[in-house]
Parts: sequence; C-alpha cells; structure tokens
Amino acid sequence: MIYFLTVNYYSTELIAKLIGSLVVGENIEHKTLIINNSPEDDSIKQLESESVQILDPGYNMGFGCACNYGMKWIYNRDSQAVVWIINPDAYLSDNSLEKVNQFFQLYPEISILGTIIHTPEDEIWFAGGRFIAKTGTIKTQDLLTNTNAPYIFCDWVSGCSLIVNLRNFYDCPQFDDAYFLYYEDFDFCRRYANQGYLIAITKEFGVLHQPSSITNRYVSQKMKHSTYSYLLTLKRYTNDFILIARLTRLFIYALILIFVRPKIAFGKFYGLLMYGRQLNHKPKIKPSYQ
Repeated sequence: MIYFLTVNYYSTELIAKLIGSLVVGENIEHKTLIINNSPEDDSIKQLESESVQILDPGYNMGFGCACNYGMKWIYNRDSQAVVWIINPDAYLSDNSLEKVNQFFQLYPEISILGTIIHTPEDEIWFAGGRFIAKTGTIKTQDLLTNTNAPYIFCDWVSGCSLIVNLRNFYDCPQFDDAYFLYYEDFDFCRRYANQGYLIAITKEFGVLHQPSSITNRYVSQKMKHSTYSYLLTLKRYTNDFILIARLTRLFIYALILIFVRPKIAFGKFYGLLMYGRQLNHKPKIKPSYQ
C-alpha cells in the first residue's frame, strides 16, 4: 500500500492537481492523506473521496508536525506501508506507482528515499543533498545526471518528495517538532542516518515541482522560519565557531537588506530573535498524535 501524504495550507487547487496526477486504474493500492493546516479553508473538503482522506488537527501545526500527525495515523493502520511525503505544489511526472513498488521489492534496504525533482520547465530542482560538517555547508548536488545506478546514497533528501519505507522502522519515524518549517527534512535524514538507516535518492521516478508557489506568498514568514531553522540545524550538527560565524553573517546581511528588501530583513531579524529565545527555553513536551 502506498500512501501519499501532503499538507494543505490554502492549497486546494494545487492538491487537486496532485491527486489528478495519480493515474486511476493502476493496479496498485494507494491512498492520499491530506493534513489540513488551514482549518478555516473549507474548499479542501471537496477533494475528499474513497481514496482521499482529510485529517484536521484544528490549527496550523507546521510542516513537520503535520507529517508526524499523518505518519502516525498511517503507521497505526499499516506499519508495512510506503509513505510518499509530497508537497502540495508538486505532482507526479509519469505513472510512477508501479515503479515505487518494484523499487522497494528490489532494494528493501533503503529506509528513506528521495526522488529527482524537476520544475515544469524540465530543469532539475533537486537531485541529491550533501552536508559538510566542518564548514556547516548544507547544499544540493546533482548526484543523478551522470549515473545509471538505481539509487545513490546521499546525506539528505528534500521533503518536497520524500518516501519512507515504514517496514524498516521499529517505531513510527517522526520529524522533530522543534522545526515549524524548513530544514526539518535535513534533520530527519541526519538523525536516522546516524542510527544506521540508509538514505538515498533515485531518478527511477520523480515529481514536478513549482518552487515556492506557496511560501513566496508570505515572504517575512518564510525568512523567519528558514533563519530560525537554519541556526537550530547548525547548532545541532556543527560546532560553536561555525554557528557564531554564520549567525554574524546573517545579522550583517539582514542590516543591509533593511534598505532594499525590508520584508526579508525583518523576517530574518525575527528568526534571529526566535533562535535567541530558544537558547533559554526549556524543551517543550512533544505533542501526542492520534
């Protein structure tokens, strides 16, 4: 069974396009699970059907917590399922469901799998992630163009199109709820890689993605969450020297932007402030999921 897990935030038209890209009639059991992070958005309810279920937690949980909410729901019903986490502004580029089942039959050792991601203009948007701990560099790198291998091991994969092979996990895998948005996919991959789970990327199947078609509507919020999550990630996976150096550079850059891109600048400052407050904040109790 393949579950497509996506998070709605005023994205009904985009999710409708995603659902439409799942070819009806393929001899593969699949279900789409939508976590509704905008409960006042009644339009999403029109998408509910026998193969599409909507869970409404009642508030905006952020991306990672919403994925946790959905994965827990799936795990409690089918701990052997394949869960394809996919952005609402992404959709399948071809008939991929049969290929997914075949992939995990041939390579059951892969626990977290990213797929190649193209833009609608057929440009590669994501084809692998690398992490250089000594410098704190988190980057994308095309690992797929010059290979015919079915998969390539990598350090992290994008949460825009991330597949979890639940049968390899002794308990339901979860994103860290300290992340509201951005870098939760990187943390997810590094935590489970450090526990011995295999992380890989493939071009056997993939998705088309309309970059930032949602987050660019809310520039200040985007900068706030990305800045905070970036610093949190550096704190966890690098050293204090790198963290302080990059924090200082962020602060100086935000000062410069005040005069040319004030919304971006204030978003970055808010993210810096959030991170400063977090340093003196006691760890919060993790929420329970249904």
